[in-house]
Amino acid sequence: MTTVLDANVHNIAVEGSFDDCQRIMKDLAGDLEFKRRYSLGAVNSVNWARVMAQIVYYFKTVFDVQGTGREPVSISVPTGNFGDVLAGWYAMRMGCPIGRLILATNVNDILARFFATGVYSAGQVVPTSSPSMDIQVASNFERYLYYLVGQEPARLRELMAGFARDASLQVPTGADGVVDPAYAAGAASEADVLATIRQTWQQERYLLDPHTAVGVAVARRMRRPGEQVVCLATAHPAKFPAAIRQATGEDLAHHERIDALMDLPTRCQDLPNDKQAVRGFIEKTLSH
Repeated sequence: MTTVLDANVHNIAVEGSFDDCQRIMKDLAGDLEFKRRYSLGAVNSVNWARVMAQIVYYFKTVFDVQGTGREPVSISVPTGNFGDVLAGWYAMRMGCPIGRLILATNVNDILARFFATGVYSAGQVVPTSSPSMDIQVASNFERYLYYLVGQEPARLRELMAGFARDASLQVPTGADGVVDPAYAAGAASEADVLATIRQTWQQERYLLDPHTAVGVAVARRMRRPGEQVVCLATAHPAKFPAAIRQATGEDLAHHERIDALMDLPTRCQDLPNDKQAVRGFIEKTLSH
């Protein structure tokens, strides 16, 4: 993105984590007058249209696999912001014959811990080789929690207010200790990720990116005997050359379009981790 130098494109880098950036974006979008004046939008899964579009490929995937006559079909989903795997849950509610959703996180495992314990408790973000999953506050979790509390908006507001105050909330588990039987959740360490990339390349000659490797690692560990599991792939490995070299010892991660970007000039404005700084930049930049 930073190689696009057109006069109407403005890249911002915030001195903080993904959670910091997302919080600023959501706070600014919550100011409806400001949002309308500057036509603010989002293309990540904060935008419901993104989740809605992702529902479709769950149906396509399951029907393709069931055509082989092998059932059940479960799907392993690398997740950080809980958008893609939430789309799978919506697909299940719409009748898609998914066996289980295997929710796979990296060491930033707030979601895996929640489905294991019923406690949703944020910690410090740990940088990993799968940066799109380095998240402690998943924006789509609130959408799922709405159904978990019986579609009661007042209860949802109460829980989210408590989370904003204490960085933690809790919901009861069932008699079997499970939050939701639709989900099986697990986390992959950095060692797991690198080993999975290396093993898959050596055995299958298929090069996983680190995010997809999280899903494959957790799926291999949690797969039941006879269970057919599809792992969703997330990105091209050429975006993560350092991790691929570390995992395989080889310089394998290339794509001609990505390679062509590497030496281009870039433009990006660094801003402090502050909502008013981002707001001021938008106002100043777009007032011209």
